Amino acid sequence: MARTDDELGGDPPCWAHLFDDETTDATTMQGASVVGASVVDLAARASAATAQGVAWSCHGNDLDANLLVFPRGEGIAHHVNNEVDVLLIGNQGHGIVEVAGTEHELHAGQLLIVPKGAPRAIRSLSDPFAYVSIHRRRTGLSPAAARR
Repeated sequence: MARTDDELGGDPPCWAHLFDDETTDATTMQGASVVGASVVDLAARASAATAQGVAWSCHGNDLDANLLVFPRGEGIAHHVNNEVDVLLIGNQGHGIVEVAGTEHELHAGQLLIVPKGAPRAIRSLSDPFAYVSIHRRRTGLSPAAARR
């Protein structure tokens, strides 16, 4: 059952924290430089994902980046993020990103900027749909996964 914003304490931040227990790999950044910097094959990680949610994440002092993977019909429930703009980049398949009541279809290789304060939700239209979420680091709570 999906958690509500009230159960999460209100304004949800990064979707990756919803799936902390399912994260398959994480990179840690410290200060202004990346420790152990390396190229990450996001397409391979998305293809190898065995569970929905985070397939890779990078949490730094200033930046959060997450690769999320969902099967058809799954995704992130409606929520509002009042703190940061979020950059979404399609990685594999396609899905719908609803922003302030307008649906945007996001395909692999496409980018969408979701402004802070805009209500949003994400739903996979393919199996799988993988995308990268990037935003300025912030602390807080997380939204619920959507089930359709």
